[in-house]
Amino acid sequence: MDYRVIKENDLFLLTDKKGNIPENHSYGLGLYTKDTRFLSKFDLRINGEEPTLLSSDAAENYVATILLTNPHMEKDGEVILWRESVEIERKRFIYKGVLYEIIKLKNYYPKSVQFDLSVHMDVDFADMFVVRGFQTGKLGKRTGQTTGERSLTFHYEGEDQLKRATKVVWDRQEKAVFAHGEIVFRFSLEHGEEETLTLIVQPQAEQEVIKEITAPSEALKLLKDSYQQWEHNITDVTTDYQPLQRLVDRGIDDLRVLLTDLGHGPFPVAGLPWFGVPFGRDSLIAALQMLAFNPQIAKGTLLTMASYQGKHLDPWRDEQPGKIMHEIRFGELANTNQIPFTPYYGTIDATPLFLVLLTEYVKWTGDFNLVHQLKENIDAALTWIDKYGDRDGDLFVEYHQESSKGIANQGWKDSGDSIIHRNGEYAKSPIALAEVQGYVYQAKMGLADIFEQLNEENRAVELRRQAQALKEKFDKQFWMEDVKFYAIALDEMKQQVGTITSNPGHVLFSEMLDQEKAEATIQMLLSPKMFSGYGIRTMGEGEAGYNPMSYHDGSVWPHDNSMILLGLSKLGKQHEANVVMEGLIEAAGHFEYDRLPELFCGYSRSMGKPVKYPVACSPQAWAAGAPLVFIQALLGLFPNSLKKEIRLSPTLLEAMNFLKVENIAIGDGRLSVTVMREQDEIKVHIHENTTGYAVKIVS
Repeated sequence: MDYRVIKENDLFLLTDKKGNIPENHSYGLGLYTKDTRFLSKFDLRINGEEPTLLSSDAAENYVATILLTNPHMEKDGEVILWRESVEIERKRFIYKGVLYEIIKLKNYYPKSVQFDLSVHMDVDFADMFVVRGFQTGKLGKRTGQTTGERSLTFHYEGEDQLKRATKVVWDRQEKAVFAHGEIVFRFSLEHGEEETLTLIVQPQAEQEVIKEITAPSEALKLLKDSYQQWEHNITDVTTDYQPLQRLVDRGIDDLRVLLTDLGHGPFPVAGLPWFGVPFGRDSLIAALQMLAFNPQIAKGTLLTMASYQGKHLDPWRDEQPGKIMHEIRFGELANTNQIPFTPYYGTIDATPLFLVLLTEYVKWTGDFNLVHQLKENIDAALTWIDKYGDRDGDLFVEYHQESSKGIANQGWKDSGDSIIHRNGEYAKSPIALAEVQGYVYQAKMGLADIFEQLNEENRAVELRRQAQALKEKFDKQFWMEDVKFYAIALDEMKQQVGTITSNPGHVLFSEMLDQEKAEATIQMLLSPKMFSGYGIRTMGEGEAGYNPMSYHDGSVWPHDNSMILLGLSKLGKQHEANVVMEGLIEAAGHFEYDRLPELFCGYSRSMGKPVKYPVACSPQAWAAGAPLVFIQALLGLFPNSLKKEIRLSPTLLEAMNFLKVENIAIGDGRLSVTVMREQDEIKVHIHENTTGYAVKIVS
């Protein structure tokens, strides 16, 4: 990736590889929080010239280290500073809403050197939607700068009446401070001598000004401690297959940096750089992927989503009572109601996914206290499904955009060209998506089991009746006998949108499909038409809308594959699951830092290495969560606290001989298991089980 990004909670910094935010850049670089850019220029110069890049490490998402040196400086035949005389190390991290940058300078020239180091800063306080070129609108104005003792503060008064500011503080005597945002420091270093300069950048909004700033050394220690605590609490994976080991380790690290807490517990935001905010669908699916590693993230996600659950009929926000949000924004355009993202509810799948995550969370944890806590939210979500989601009473949940600034396609494939008929015509809404019906079925069946445990027998019976009716009608109206596969959707006329896509693969996890049709669905998903060799495509090769370079019509999305993998594993299709995992693991080796991106192009493996999609988010939550699903799928791990049972169906990839998974949180205890290949046989050893549940190993 051509940028460098670090994040902690809801503050993130996006720079070029040198660590700079150049003026008039094209990619929206900056320091962001609350959907506002609090630093739009941040250049480091030595004697007025840009340093030379030596290395730029983005392996860690919470601390970045960038190594620079000086170019050769000569004037009228006299050497001012010999090339590569000064080593410049920039180390930056974020802690409690503050950006820290520690600049270490070391002289490698044989004699003493003198030079000026200057920092050039500016702030536009631009709304995220303006930065990305999506919206314009009535905005506030800059109100000047103030200087203090070793500090410079930029001020802004927004159209939303919020006073924003960016305060920059430094720890050594400066040579000069200029009103336009340039700060100059003079250094004189003997041979081998090094000195440091620390800059602290504090974004401020009127309603939350940070009064005390933690000292840099203490802040870095506390930040590292939080990561160590994260690693201590999370499931530990060890395997001899290093490509998978690196992928899992990277996924765990990426998910940690994407965690945010808005007061209801940590949950994953969608991705960086542009989606570092709560997203209904993305956050819920990422939390689902993490259940085998840290189920408490699901709890924080559920509580956060419940706190923003729809309460009103508001077409401007595509809001209805009981609906789970799509996305929330906190910037000036949202605050002044110029965009409908406070929050925006234009998503058809977040509400059933909210219930699916809840039911799966209960199976993993047995936490019925959360069920009682969210009882009103559960009731409201079910009412939304039956009353507002099912617009015409035909049992199918469908979407239709009402907001003038909303989203037209409201499933996970939300680009304008993603729901397309076999003849190339775009489907018209209201649209009922295949996977959404699977989510609804799974939610109602799971809740029926929970209500049965709560002695609400009548409600359990009714939910199962509704789910069975949906299953029967889904089979009748979505199944395409001519291709032995399910339609992606029904359009406004209840006609099948018959293009072959990955969407029906999500329904496998719901266990809604009859065995024969599930087998046919799996066969199609693993066919050359759908499987590129590196993963299952979003759309089948040869379809009218197929384009391997497109966002949703032929590309490969790791999260999409992971949802299918959950279904394959649950149905005992371990061989097929292994084929998909092996393709994705090989693909990951071709991307920076062994990281699965948000998506990549869907060209066949025979074309060579996987082709990058040009603007994929990285890191991205549900892509980072996909390798965690690989581990669950390899174990065939599906606990059920309602039955006090843990189902295991272990396997290994062809290149693996050993998989050890420890500290899996289930119920009130922990499970640790080792899977080994011994003389072509798979052996399973349970070396910890404090859950109180029986382990059932299915071959």
